[in-house]
Amino acid sequence: MDWIDRQMEGTGVTVVLIGERTSERQFVRYEIQESHRRGNGLLGIYIHKLKDQRGETSYKGLNPFTHMKTTIEESSWLSTEKKQVRLSSLYPTYDWVDDNGYHNIGHWIEEAVRNAGR
Repeated sequence: MDWIDRQMEGTGVTVVLIGERTSERQFVRYEIQESHRRGNGLLGIYIHKLKDQRGETSYKGLNPFTHMKTTIEESSWLSTEKKQVRLSSLYPTYDWVDDNGYHNIGHWIEEAVRNAGR
């Protein structure tokens, strides 16, 4: 975790590559939680359709943002209330192959920067 903290110094966006078992990984969950806490932009990219060295692909993994929650404040003209939401409602995911990641990753990152207010 200390290594992850050091690697995140000076960053503004965290890109989570989502493989078959990414959502199960303790350190991935930590990096997502810490990125959210620091106010980094976040996005996920599914990579299950990319071929490995044997020309094989893997199964689509679960969205790791779905398993995590945060508290947000919703304001109306009458009041402000705190509400628990899943991180998947705050941060987008894309499919590298279907969403043409090679050409669009720059746009995705720029959008995450804007959404984070940076």
